[in-house]
Amino acid sequence: MNPTKTLVEAVVKGMQEKKGKKIRLVDLTQLSGAICEYMIICEGNSQNQLSSLSDSVWNVVRTDAGERLLSMDGNRNSPWIGMDYGTVLVHIFLPEQRSFYNLEHLWADSKMTEIPDLD
Repeated sequence: MNPTKTLVEAVVKGMQEKKGKKIRLVDLTQLSGAICEYMIICEGNSQNQLSSLSDSVWNVVRTDAGERLLSMDGNRNSPWIGMDYGTVLVHIFLPEQRSFYNLEHLWADSKMTEIPDLD
């Protein structure tokens, strides 16, 4: 399988393991000049859940995809955590920040896939 697809699947799995909500996969592969191939966005209900989501993504990506995190922005008290895997950018938001920044609107000309919540 394509390493980027494996990475995307691992990120989604990590988000779902910690009950990430409203997961959206943004496919930027058809856009010239895009900053990455895929962006994966989700939200959590509290800063503790955001930390758990980022920890889960980090662990699942490391074990399932064998990829290393290039950089991370945000910390345990942040309303938004960004994780850079090169070809894939991960954004984990509190609902208010997600609504404010509205990344889905910024990349509206790309293909978007909504991943169903696991309840």
